[in-house]
Parts: sequence; structure tokens; C-alpha cells
Amino acid sequence: MNINFQTVDGETLLRVLQDECVKEGVSDIHLSPEKNEVRLEWRLHGVLLPLARISRVHFDELMRRVKFESKLKMNVTNIPQDGQYTFKSADRVVNVRVATIPSRFGEALTLRLLDPAHGIIPLEKLGFPGAVREQLQKLVELPNGLILVTGPTGSGKTTTLYALLSTVIGKERNIITLEDPVEYELPGITQSEIDPDHDYNFSNGLRSILRHDPDVILVGEIRDLETAQTAVNASLTGHVVLSTLHTNSATEAVHRLLSMGVSPYTLAPALRAILAQRLVRTLTPECAKEGATCDPSANASYGGQVCISELLIATPAIQQCILSFESNQAILEIAKKEGFKTMREWGEEMIKQKITTREEVERVCM
Repeated sequence: MNINFQTVDGETLLRVLQDECVKEGVSDIHLSPEKNEVRLEWRLHGVLLPLARISRVHFDELMRRVKFESKLKMNVTNIPQDGQYTFKSADRVVNVRVATIPSRFGEALTLRLLDPAHGIIPLEKLGFPGAVREQLQKLVELPNGLILVTGPTGSGKTTTLYALLSTVIGKERNIITLEDPVEYELPGITQSEIDPDHDYNFSNGLRSILRHDPDVILVGEIRDLETAQTAVNASLTGHVVLSTLHTNSATEAVHRLLSMGVSPYTLAPALRAILAQRLVRTLTPECAKEGATCDPSANASYGGQVCISELLIATPAIQQCILSFESNQAILEIAKKEGFKTMREWGEEMIKQKITTREEVERVCM
């Protein structure tokens, strides 16, 4: 980045950072106060990278600008605050989610950039193997059932869900989402945002959505038993329900729902599939060439990201496992007999094709 961080004012610094982030595909900006300076980092292709150290004066100016843009309280520094603002970049509007938190040496600041160019991507461009992509396409076109996407924060779950919804928009289906918050605008569907301050959360919001004659429902996240059971029941009564869970693997999602208290007698017939995913960095075209000697530990060796995934289809044998409270290992063994591949196994395929490196697969897989 061509900028002297010690000479520009806070407003200019923010503008330059925003423009550079959009250009490079950065997802998050982190500013962390230390004793004498402020550490500036950004997350590029899923990896947090150091960028610069700036003075407290410049940081304070930038913080004031961010708080002004996101309508946060200027004089409040001892409790966390959340907000958002937008800025225009080229032909699109980028939404920025703002979060502050008190730390030992002052407020720390995180900005998450929700760029439509990186959040609304066609299913075929997410990097799924052809077999997985075709199965996902068929699943979302079913008349009913529960489809889950699992993985940690930052694993691309929302992007995958939006890509799936995009394939059925305009196909005579009423699509309604319930999100926290709405990250990207999708034309052709109804998007709703939870509002805990007014008792509009995932559980009662989902019940409200069901009164609007939906065909497809996206629930941003299943966090509690009430939401989980309502989503399961909805999928049994003629709706396709898509949602997310925070689990490490596809098989673990089954036991997460059962441990919440979801009835196995409703989960087994409702579940259609569970997709677990991570994001791995992809090699640049130069480094992907045969015989290239790029360093797999160097950030310059990578130029993008794709999904690495595993897709568990709820076949009759898997449904029987759910009814019998079988262990994760038992479900995995049966699924493998039916052709299931783990994330690590798909990762090996990507390594052979020189899409990514073993270091990347090891970084994101258990």
C-alpha cells in the first residue's frame, strides 16, 4: 500500500484503507491499541496479516470518523458498541460492520467489509467439486427438507447459502430470509433482519415467516432448541429450510441438533443434507504451473480462495443412524460406504490439481 500512515489524517486514512481493501479483496480491518502505538492488520484470503503501526493521534482521528459514519456514541469508550455504514466503490455499495471493544490501552476497532463482489457469487464459482455442486443444486430444488451448512466463522457459509438461493430465484418460489444482519441484498426475495431489542429473534421470527406462505426459508443460524425444532417442523410441512450451525464436521451437526433436544423422530425424516466447509487459499497461476518453486508459506504464493467441503446426504441408512442415536464415527463409516468424502480427502484432490497446497489443507482441516 502506497501511503505514509504517519502523515495522513484519519479521514484520508479510512478512505484509502477502504479503497485498498476493495481492490485487494480484504474482508476485515483490525486496529488494536498498544502502549505507544496502534497495530493495524487486515484479513486477506482468510489470513490475518500485519499492515502497519500508526500513532495514537491518527488512530483517534480514524476512530472518530468511523463512529460518526456508523452513528456510535463518541463519548462511550468503556463498553462494546456495534454499528454499520456504507461507502461507494466503483459500481457498487460496500457495507461495513463496525465493532468496538474496550481493551487495556483503549478501544479496539474491527471493520468487516461486506463487498457484494465477494459475497454474491454463482454456485459454480465457489470451487466445489462438480459432484458436490450437482448434488447441492438438486437438493435446493427439492419441494421440502432441511439443508444445513456448517463451519466456523469466516468459512463462507453465508456466501454458499446466497449462491444456493440464487439458483432458485425466479422459479415460482416465494423465498424469505431471516438474518443477523442482512449482509447482502438479493433481488427477487424477501429479506428480514432480526431485532432482539423488539423481541424479533430467530425462533419467533421463523414462526412469523411461516405465516407468509414461503416455499424456501433461510434462517441465518440455529442457536437454540426452539429455532432448531421449528426449522425441522417447517421442513416437514412443505418448506425447504436452509440454515447454519457452528460444527467442525458434517456428522457432528447431527449430534449437535440431537443434544439441543431436537426429536430424532422429526430430524431423521426432515434432514436432506449437511454441508461442512472451510475456505482455503488458492495458488496464483504462476505458482500453479508444473515445476514452480513458490514457497507455500509465503502469502504472495496465493491469489484467492475456494471452498473445501464435505457433503453428507441423509440417505435412508443415515436416517436410521439418527433414529438409533448412532455415534459420529458410526455415521461416518456408513456414509463412506455410500461414497462420502471428507474435507481432507477433497483437499487431497485439490492438492493434486495444484489448486492449493498441503499447508493450506492442514491449516483448515482437523
